Amino acid sequence: MNTSEKIIDAVNKAVDGNHSREDAIRAITEDDLVDVLFDSATGDSIEPLCQGIAASPGAASGKLCLSVDAVLEVVDAGEQAIMVAMETGPADEPGMRWAAGIVTAYGGLASHAAIYSRGLGLPAVCGVETLKVEEGQIKVGETVIPEGEVISIDGASGEVFAGEIEISGAAAPDELTTLLEWADELRSNKVQVWANADTGEEAAEARSAGAAGIGLCRTEHMFLGGRLPVIRQLLKAVGPDERKTALQELQKAQQTDFEHVLAPMDGLPVTVRLLDAPLHEFLEETEEQNPMLGLRGIRLAIVTEDLYRTQTRALLAAVQERISQGGDPKVEIMVPLVSLEEELVLAVEWIKEELKDSPIHVPVGTMIETPRAALIAGALAEHIDFVSFGTNDLTQMTFGFSRDDVEVSVINEYIEKGLLEKSPFETLDIGGVGELIRTAINRSREANPNIKIGICGEHGGDPASIRFLVGAGVNYVSCSPPRIPVARLISSQTLIDS
Repeated sequence: MNTSEKIIDAVNKAVDGNHSREDAIRAITEDDLVDVLFDSATGDSIEPLCQGIAASPGAASGKLCLSVDAVLEVVDAGEQAIMVAMETGPADEPGMRWAAGIVTAYGGLASHAAIYSRGLGLPAVCGVETLKVEEGQIKVGETVIPEGEVISIDGASGEVFAGEIEISGAAAPDELTTLLEWADELRSNKVQVWANADTGEEAAEARSAGAAGIGLCRTEHMFLGGRLPVIRQLLKAVGPDERKTALQELQKAQQTDFEHVLAPMDGLPVTVRLLDAPLHEFLEETEEQNPMLGLRGIRLAIVTEDLYRTQTRALLAAVQERISQGGDPKVEIMVPLVSLEEELVLAVEWIKEELKDSPIHVPVGTMIETPRAALIAGALAEHIDFVSFGTNDLTQMTFGFSRDDVEVSVINEYIEKGLLEKSPFETLDIGGVGELIRTAINRSREANPNIKIGICGEHGGDPASIRFLVGAGVNYVSCSPPRIPVARLISSQTLIDS
């Protein structure tokens, strides 16, 4: 019995009364869903060229492309492209969006390439140590492959191949829709599944996949590719006049972006995270020694006058435009990278001043991404309506690991030596990060019994992490759209077994 037949059989037995809906939900695993939702490599006729980190499931073959222009040229010719780079950044977005798969020499499960690929549902292999990207070619050991030659990747195994491989296309049976609807009914209002989505297209995909809202709309991801000059103008602004001009341009761009995200989500909440732009991702050069711990999140807003006010005004204008078109927008605003109660109080004050004329109620919350924020969660909760755990940064700061490249340099060795079972960026570290989460949840609810609590880091789509988080008492998990079916199933299974 193949996976599709297994799903059909489980649903039919419940329909016929041979077992319960709960039994049907229990019978299907995460691997079963991956089998029917993502293309997979079949056969073993080709030996892998190299091995990296399995960053996003799926399989693809296509022409090797080393630049955005090369990807677009290949796609325009009606062929598939595999984009390969030492690492990716915001400028690579147009190529990544149109590529059939992504390979990088650097980076791990929480790197730009990995997160972006999972959001698009693209297969990706990251952290290929042996890969060298050179002018017009790639090199692995003594093997040289010129740009334009066909390569293949298996995002489930982390393997990269020279040449074309056999691929089995994804084919989910109609019965899967029934099964996931049963899972949603079982969860009812106990635990919801939301999506991480930054564009109108991703929002539409999220709703189609069964998301009950957007738990993370990353505003910095709205300035990728050709939009980079807008945010770079802001980050490079010197003096009040330059900053004012840059903020005006940002506000115009943001209003349009917000309208695109809100439209497909009418009636469902959209949580907009205010700008969190690590400088090294958006500027060609930065003097920061550790950009992920530098001028980003709330810190950028504090030193950049009116940034969060401007974003709030743009969102409010988008809300009013949706209402004028007969829409039903529901929005929330989230402040990133808070470590001090005083930071949050200041940001909330800015936001609420701008929202005083809002035609709808707009909840305001914060991300918990630093250990200090987790420990003072009770104090933070007194000022806000919700909190959401950003587990990528929380893991980074708790371990002191760099989320961009630690898998290759450290974690693989730790796993081989038995010091870690899995990367903590793949499956939540229960003993450390998990304890901070439990502490934050308990202290938040003691201070504010009505507070809503969610998770919007990449762990929101990982089964083992979902089981822990649901058990810890979150109200929702948020993940990339392609992982929503997995989250819907696993969260329901967790409640059945609790």
